[in-house]
Amino acid sequence: MSKKVPAGYYICVGPDAALIKDFIAGELAARSPEQGPVWEQQVFWAEEPLGGEFWEKLSLRGLFQRPRAVILRQAQNLKAETLRRLSPALARPDPLILPFICWEEAKVAPHASRLRCWTFAVEQGWLRAIPPLDHRSKPVFLRKEAGRLGLSLGPKEEDFLLRSLPQDAGALRLEMEKLALAADSKGKLGAAALELVEAGPELDIFAFLQTLQSGRQPERLWLQYQKNSLETSDAGLFLFLSLLTREARQLWQLLAGEESSLPPRLREGKLELARRLGYSGLARLWDLALRASKGVKSGENDPRQALELLLAGLFRLFSRV
Repeated sequence: MSKKVPAGYYICVGPDAALIKDFIAGELAARSPEQGPVWEQQVFWAEEPLGGEFWEKLSLRGLFQRPRAVILRQAQNLKAETLRRLSPALARPDPLILPFICWEEAKVAPHASRLRCWTFAVEQGWLRAIPPLDHRSKPVFLRKEAGRLGLSLGPKEEDFLLRSLPQDAGALRLEMEKLALAADSKGKLGAAALELVEAGPELDIFAFLQTLQSGRQPERLWLQYQKNSLETSDAGLFLFLSLLTREARQLWQLLAGEESSLPPRLREGKLELARRLGYSGLARLWDLALRASKGVKSGENDPRQALELLLAGLFRLFSRV
């Protein structure tokens, strides 16, 4: 048996992208000194052609380079000739460059598993199988998320959430963050908060904004979201505001040229919307959300009135872009 050495790269295999990202974050945190440089993360997508930048990032370091994690998402979409280039590119490990090849499917193609870089990863323990959540791991993940968000779950709440929340780790995490917004100051979930879980899928806020931008009325998307009794629920309104401000933040980051881990097609669509709105339009999104929040918290408006004012402001904003 060959002697195990510190990983020169990782091949991560599993269908749940959120769990793969958690593994990467944990590995980088474990390799980061308490006082030292933070890992720079470079994300590439296999559904796009991998140009010279990707291959350079795998092997070339700068003069004053920070440690670099090179993350290749959706590697199962690589063409065979591109896959074959990986072995020589990964053959010379560099302590300041840590590649993560993310194969985001449970099934591995035979031609991939026969690659030298793959078999060597198996020999060295650098191949990490990351299974999706199941009946054993889901409760552990749920409790971890509850602790992170400061939620206090009793046995009944935990049992209800385990039955109601999705198996996908990313979707489950979003639902837990949604619940945290509706929890009381002690992190407890009342009946109204738990109704948010039963309300069905959360509004696709980007699709909602795209519909507004096109000049059409987003009735279908809105009716889907109104199952939360949004017009009369403080929790439902503040959930919508959190989705809106989160989307505005992401659009601002894209417009500012910050790196994004979004899939390329989604990134292009969001960047187009961000450019249409511009910095002033994005700032207006935050202003509208803050006004709605302040109106309810000050008692000036009830949730229904705040929502009507918010939607009127959104329609005016998008009528100008």
